[in-house]
Amino acid sequence: MKVFVIAGEPSGDKLGAALMRGLKSQSQEPVEFQGVGGEGMIAEGLNSLFPMSEIAIMGIGAILREYRNLKRRIRETANTIIAEKPDVLVTIDLPEFCLRVAELVKAESDIRVVHYVAPTVWAWRPKRAQKMARHVDQVLALFPFEPPYMEAAGMRCDFVGHPVVTEQVATEDEIAAFKTAQGFGDSPVVLVLPGSRRSEIGRLADTFGETLGRIAESRPDIRFVLPAAGNVAGLVEEAVQNWPVNVTVLDPRGVDAEKFAATKRAAFGAADVALAASGTVALELAAAQTPMVIAYDMPWLSRQIIGRMLLVDTVNLVSLVSDTREIPEFIGKDCQANLIAPAVLSVLNDPSRQTAAMAVTMERLGQGGPPPGERAALAVLDGLK
Repeated sequence: MKVFVIAGEPSGDKLGAALMRGLKSQSQEPVEFQGVGGEGMIAEGLNSLFPMSEIAIMGIGAILREYRNLKRRIRETANTIIAEKPDVLVTIDLPEFCLRVAELVKAESDIRVVHYVAPTVWAWRPKRAQKMARHVDQVLALFPFEPPYMEAAGMRCDFVGHPVVTEQVATEDEIAAFKTAQGFGDSPVVLVLPGSRRSEIGRLADTFGETLGRIAESRPDIRFVLPAAGNVAGLVEEAVQNWPVNVTVLDPRGVDAEKFAATKRAAFGAADVALAASGTVALELAAAQTPMVIAYDMPWLSRQIIGRMLLVDTVNLVSLVSDTREIPEFIGKDCQANLIAPAVLSVLNDPSRQTAAMAVTMERLGQGGPPPGERAALAVLDGLK
């Protein structure tokens, strides 16, 4: 069986590698892989057409700058797929690239197209599903509430689980060792997560710093820890120097990746509460059973446009999956230190209200069941029948 798989960023590479392992274990015949991917997919046997980094581009400005190269790679990828005639094309996230390839392939062939990671049509721009249905046969969804949206547009959609359920969490011994190494003792710990993009750090740093200052005024015994993403570690270090509290910054630069990942897991487990930017980090916190408060802001124009288009009353994935509203969130004009700090202190004093929501989220995302990569592989193989 010939499978063509495309991923354009690290999270997609992880999904692709797990899917490839699943296909190799579940297929009744040998599987040959071609496509575009990173180290994980290459290690599973992918013959990558070109480095994944060439299409891992985010933001309108970056896409415009790289437009000619992206257009060339889209056409080259589509031509290769059409010529090779795989049994199935699996595109993973990165719709700006993947769905354009799928459109070209469908225009000139009847190759089955499966898209892994449904677009957030439940949150905004619902017409994307109808547009996708013109050249996508099947969708593999990460969230259990997504299939009806895709099916209504005419595509088969299989919920296969979220990869967060397979991520390691720190043991009690690892958490204790971390707190000892950092000198935290029995002090309460607030985990600070201001985002992994430069734009997020730029917008949230001052608000987060002021929030921590207000928290420390009420609870001077609290310790703060911030595991920085490698690409913004320098920016984070500069930002915290202006904060009114001492923050332990965990810097991944120059540290073995696995060692840092273990340290980060321990920080998540050691925290009594997290102050986090909105995003998938909420699911990581839920996996670690770490209560949270979410805060996020965006440029004024984006706030106005997205605010008018948003179809849901929460941006927190834990709230959406568990169908609860126990997690405080301060978005846009509400992203203010005087509002956020009392919420963090309230959750610190009574974290139990979030416990059930986090447990339900993990269960609904597939925890305790077959790994998502295996479920995705079975869905792809069943679709081929």
